[in-house]
Amino acid sequence: MKIPFFSQRRTFFKRIIQYSTVGLFALSTPLVGGLVQSTQAQSKPGFTSKVINLAYQTSGDIVKVRKVVEPRFQALGVKVNWVGPFPAGPQLIEAMNAGKVDIGNVGETPPIFSQAAGITEVIYIAGRTPSRGENQGIVVRANSPIKKVADLKGKKIAFQRGSNAHYLLAKALQEVGLKISDVQVVGLTPSEARDAFIQNKVEVWVASDPFLALVEKIIPIRNLRNAARINTLGGFYLGRRAFVNQNPELVRVFLEEADKVGEWAEKNPTEVAKAFAPELKLEVTVLEKVARRRTFRLRRLSPSIITEQQKVADFYFQEKIIPRKINIRDALLSTQIYEAITPKRLK
Repeated sequence: MKIPFFSQRRTFFKRIIQYSTVGLFALSTPLVGGLVQSTQAQSKPGFTSKVINLAYQTSGDIVKVRKVVEPRFQALGVKVNWVGPFPAGPQLIEAMNAGKVDIGNVGETPPIFSQAAGITEVIYIAGRTPSRGENQGIVVRANSPIKKVADLKGKKIAFQRGSNAHYLLAKALQEVGLKISDVQVVGLTPSEARDAFIQNKVEVWVASDPFLALVEKIIPIRNLRNAARINTLGGFYLGRRAFVNQNPELVRVFLEEADKVGEWAEKNPTEVAKAFAPELKLEVTVLEKVARRRTFRLRRLSPSIITEQQKVADFYFQEKIIPRKINIRDALLSTQIYEAITPKRLK
């Protein structure tokens, strides 16, 4: 199902912006036994829904293009409905909060911003394996007088607020003694930011694949700082709380198939590129580069992953980018639910 992109100025993301002091957003061991939300209702494995709404972004989704979940759900009498494409994680979460999406994957930042805005319907269901950080970067044109991150002070920088790009920029600035408030943020969706950079409307762009790989091919650029050692979590699969509680078997089936196709994808980057090409409308050579810089497999939530995510949330609060301190555990489910939804193959 095609739906229009959601405006960044609506619902809870609008509320976050109102809190900002600088015009920004106002704002391993298994999990079982370590993370229990006592107030969460207990549910038995099974399912009640006859439809599952899965989100995908403009950057592409290997589960969607390979059609790996449809046979499993068809056997259960469940219809698969793909919802999107969403320009980035914040818009995907907005749709999930509105009940239009049941499962979707995003970076580490969007669920933190939604939780800071008081959203309780969006919860963590699994982690994604981290990349080496080559698929993101803070970039300028090769002939730009901006030579290093420290030169960004006072500059206009385009990126999707509330996304991984937000975290990359904030942490990179912190490394050189600067803050987000020291730069001018131009809040655009990833595709809008790409176009603004290509058209020379902005000098600095916090980019990610597949858009970064495309621009690397057509324009000489300088990558001031990629995401190596910054975006280390790899992101998360999120679920709509009510759906996950009522349909743990469907969630487990989805995660199992997503990890299986992820394992295949990491071994077959050329085939991944060919699979994405018709939908993303990019050259196979560009998409093969994207596939080689990207990770696809999942990992089970663990206390260490949740601890690292809490550090990211605390950083945002300390930098006054989100309006209040949050507890990541509030966006978790019960031990019983995680036992039911987590495939044994996830490490």
